[in-house]
Order: sequence, then structure tokens, then C-alpha cells
Amino acid sequence: MLSDYTFIGIFVVVAIAFPIVALALAFFIRPKKPDAVKSSTYECGLETIGETWVQFRVQYYIYALVFVIFDIETVFLYPWAVAYNKLGLLALVEMFIFLAILVGGLIYAWRKGALEWV
Repeated sequence: MLSDYTFIGIFVVVAIAFPIVALALAFFIRPKKPDAVKSSTYECGLETIGETWVQFRVQYYIYALVFVIFDIETVFLYPWAVAYNKLGLLALVEMFIFLAILVGGLIYAWRKGALEWV
């Protein structure tokens, strides 16, 4: 029974060791000649003028998160639509519950003003 998990163990060891070895190798091979020019801030080839700290409104991030959530949730609709003929009444009821939760989330986000792009 233990031999069944040998390949999983090897996979886990390789998955952990590969990035560690790659980062360690890159650390030892990289050139180490820092100077003022290399340590300066690079912004599209132009020197920064004035304040470089720019604050964005939180609504932009919330808008993006709401978009990602609803975009990913619609991916769950495609397999259901493909297998619709093979599914029974229970799957139809479950999909209506799923869509009701999505619509409830949309109404909540709308009322909170998360969909306002100002």
C-alpha cells in the first residue's frame, strides 16, 4: 500500500525542490555589481518627477473583484448547460439556487455602490 504513494511523494519532493534549486542557482550565478544607476527607480525610461506614490480609489479594486467573481461564476454555467439533457430536475433546482445567490450578490454590490465607476 505504501508503494502506491511513492510517485506522489516523489512528485511533492520534486515540486518543492525545483523552485528552491532554481532560485538558489540564480542567486549564485547572478552578477553582483550594484551601483546608483541600477538601484534607481525605473519608470518607462523616464526619470520620475514629483510624487511617485499614487493612490487609487478602493472602488476600482472592488469593481475588479466583483467582475472576477461573476466572470468565474459564469464558467460554472457552461458544464451545466452542456450536460443539461442528462441532468434531472434536482440539477435544475440547484442551478436556480445558484443563480439566485449570484443575483443576490449582484443586488448587494449594486446597492453598496461597488458598481459605480467614478
